[in-house]
Amino acid sequence: MDDRGGGGSFVAVRRVAPRLEQRSVYHSSSSAEVVAGSAAWLGRGLSCVCAQGSNGDTRLSFDLTPAQEECLLRLQSRIDVAYDSSIPQHQEALRDLWKLAFPEEELHGIVSEQWKEMGWQGKDPSTDFRGGGFISLENLLFFAKNFPKSFRDLLRKQVGDRSVWEYPFAVAGVNITFMLIQMLGLEAVNESAFDLLYCIAFKLMDQQWLSMRASYMEFNTVMKSTRRQLEREIMVEDITGIEDMPSYSLLSQ
Repeated sequence: MDDRGGGGSFVAVRRVAPRLEQRSVYHSSSSAEVVAGSAAWLGRGLSCVCAQGSNGDTRLSFDLTPAQEECLLRLQSRIDVAYDSSIPQHQEALRDLWKLAFPEEELHGIVSEQWKEMGWQGKDPSTDFRGGGFISLENLLFFAKNFPKSFRDLLRKQVGDRSVWEYPFAVAGVNITFMLIQMLGLEAVNESAFDLLYCIAFKLMDQQWLSMRASYMEFNTVMKSTRRQLEREIMVEDITGIEDMPSYSLLSQ
């Protein structure tokens, strides 16, 4: 979606390469000897060498240990898996998300108008996963299990003086996964760090939303501001791990 909101629809998650939309099986890169991307780190103990490109942009590269390479390949495999509503495990993961979000409300079906309560665009959440793939559902589950208070606060819009036209929670979550995949160039070296960074990004996005007094039509502007803030924090020299990021303090369990 563009800065004007594209008429209010979250279409950015659908503008993806065929690799993310069409693959439903695990696939990993054949080479991970050197990783280059916009992030300097995604875990402690990562040594990196920065080189200034001829066009003025900074490219960051780092050599991977065998353990880091294994984590990278696992993460790349996760990113390549599309959500498939015909797979029982995918359906079960979606039901688990509902239970974590609304433990006192029974879900009537994998396709149900109830999903709109969570911020999906329609009664079938599978139509909203194409941009982020199955990992976007895994990210939401990780957030709900590890930081339930922050998850509930965002889901129920319980913090701050909020706009009448709010962003839809679940679709925002898919957008954040998609943003991180683009931002990091799929080059994370710590599998769990990606999930943790997702939680930070979601909380930071909501903070930006409130500070900008944004409404639904300004969601893309908020996402861009969130990305800039994440990039600034990641590139601070004194920050050597996710726990050192200023935005990490936004999370509560």
